[in-house]
Amino acid sequence: MVEPIHIIGGGMAGSEAAWQAAQAGVPVVLHEMRPDKGTFAHRTGHFAEMVCSNSFRSDDDERNAVGLLHWEMRAAGGLIMEMAEAHRLPAGGALAVDRDPFALSVTERLRGHPLISVVEGEVTALPSDGSWIIATGPLTSTALAEAIRAETGAEALAFFDAIAPIVYAESIDMSVAWKQSRYDKGETEEERTAYINCPMNRDQYEAFIDALLAADKTEFHEGETAGYFDGCLPIEVMAERGRETLRHGPMKPVGLTNAHKPDEKAHAVVQLRRDNKLGTLYNIVGFQTKMKYGAQTDVFRMIPGLENASFARLGGIHRNTFLNSPTLLDDRMRLRSRQNVRFAGQVTGVEGYVESAAMGLLAGRMAAAEAKGEDLAPPPPETAMGALITHITGGADAKTFQPMNVNFGLFPPIDAKGGRRGRKDRYKAYTDRAKEAFQQWLAGQG
Repeated sequence: MVEPIHIIGGGMAGSEAAWQAAQAGVPVVLHEMRPDKGTFAHRTGHFAEMVCSNSFRSDDDERNAVGLLHWEMRAAGGLIMEMAEAHRLPAGGALAVDRDPFALSVTERLRGHPLISVVEGEVTALPSDGSWIIATGPLTSTALAEAIRAETGAEALAFFDAIAPIVYAESIDMSVAWKQSRYDKGETEEERTAYINCPMNRDQYEAFIDALLAADKTEFHEGETAGYFDGCLPIEVMAERGRETLRHGPMKPVGLTNAHKPDEKAHAVVQLRRDNKLGTLYNIVGFQTKMKYGAQTDVFRMIPGLENASFARLGGIHRNTFLNSPTLLDDRMRLRSRQNVRFAGQVTGVEGYVESAAMGLLAGRMAAAEAKGEDLAPPPPETAMGALITHITGGADAKTFQPMNVNFGLFPPIDAKGGRRGRKDRYKAYTDRAKEAFQQWLAGQG
């Protein structure tokens, strides 16, 4: 009889790991402390709850590394991608989802699987026997984090994640704002109008920057000196780096034409992306913040079109812990000092929903193979999953290791074959090579 795999954490990585192992015919016990014990960021006890953005980012699998990762997860029968597609929202070229139905559907599929049992309650210690996957994500409980720290003999690295606010659509002034995806991207009219845009002239932008810099911010507790992940910087931290930073980042005005004043070029534009299927909620894109609640409402209502905005959720900030995986994990994602324990998801040092789920997919498949007396090697480094696992388990410099999104810089270089390729052609070559290699890896698993 095959012994069960125990998985701690029902986020993106844990959910995907449980699904992959069970689909391989291995029983799974999924441990989740919610709703018995909550976190700062979660609102429900559902699996795969999206606590920050509702976007899985670009779905372009021909010229984008994260889109390629989508493709690989679909090819491997990934539950997260299947449910994301089922609850997809218009978002131009991005894969955005209706977050609550998405999480509920993942939960129902996992709870309904005959080989998956769910145990509610906190796990506070590292297990000494059995097969375990720790996929507790950025909000690993204090007790379990201490147990991991004691085992590894090293201080866990940490940084801070920030969350963007969500606005009720009915409170947005559409006589000022307009709907349009950047560069009108999308195959349908719904996709080409997936974002709400709020324009600013120069004076409005400068006043907004002044208010951001002057606003009351959440201060860290004594001893908390961790930095931020660059892909999730609070908006006020970006503003501190230079007054033009936001105008060249989340507030860039390019690719947009004001439907109310088509001849007037905005100095900056704030974009809001649909957050649910009903279109009643929109999140402010790139506006992660550590401002205090009162300051948020004052500052964000300075945005033209949001003067009377009503917020379904204000932004916030939370601590994110992760391992120095290059020194602690082997290429099967096992803890070197305790081979019965694997890690998956953001706690390994990948960043993003998709990257976390992808590492869960690999951990689940590897653990299932091991439970059946087999050995599953990681995908080739030419693939998106292979590039990520290679990076976190030895490809990165352990001394400077920081969380990483998937990107083509992690892939082995493409041979230009005597000539220079344009960027689009080069990225297409990366994805073509990756798809072939990934299909061969899947075929080798029988």
